[in-house]
Amino acid sequence: MGKAERIHQAIARSLGTAILTGKYQPGDSFEGEIEQSLALGVSRTPYREAIRILVAKGLIESRPRAGTHVTQRSRWNLLDPDILAWTFSGEPDQAFVRDLFELRGIIEPAAAALAAQRRTAAQIDTMRQALAAMQHHGLAADEGRAADQRFHHAVLEATHNEAVASLASSVGAAVDWTTRFKQRHHVLPRDPLPEHLAVFHAIEASDAGAARKAMEELLRLALDDTAATFA
Repeated sequence: MGKAERIHQAIARSLGTAILTGKYQPGDSFEGEIEQSLALGVSRTPYREAIRILVAKGLIESRPRAGTHVTQRSRWNLLDPDILAWTFSGEPDQAFVRDLFELRGIIEPAAAALAAQRRTAAQIDTMRQALAAMQHHGLAADEGRAADQRFHHAVLEATHNEAVASLASSVGAAVDWTTRFKQRHHVLPRDPLPEHLAVFHAIEASDAGAARKAMEELLRLALDDTAATFA
């Protein structure tokens, strides 16, 4: 990764976080390209690239003569992994965290049921290895959280539904950042591995109904743990 790429990504992260945390409100305009790049102490090229990133994520729009403005929240790509990371870099809104779990509750139980019907032996092995890594490292470690993401990715991929599998990066980012958030102020209140194992065993047994129920229970308990963080 070259220096210029690092600079424009850092600028995008800084400006994106400022938008997501409310420093910039929908409708607010940015100063001109020259003024902003001077204020940030960078050349116009990385600033321009950063703006393109934010436009692609729906956070801002830039039009000739109209200038650059923050868009309405309804246009933000809130499931973009970068936007999730920027959101959780501060204190996320409780309603948004609840929304993430509701979305997961719509997608993942149905995905687990499909995975139970369609999974391959290789996908079962991937899930088993991910759970072993979760058990070995624990979710307080980066390696453990990465293994958690791999498990949830594998469940979505085992549906053999391209549209569902395409959600893996967003679901994985939501899993990672909500787990990090739960540990920000407190040690995890309990070990979530048993619920993951219940999902795995149901998928391995090709029991779609049990897989759906096990995933629903996993998400219910995870939401309870997260809600406790706001208490």
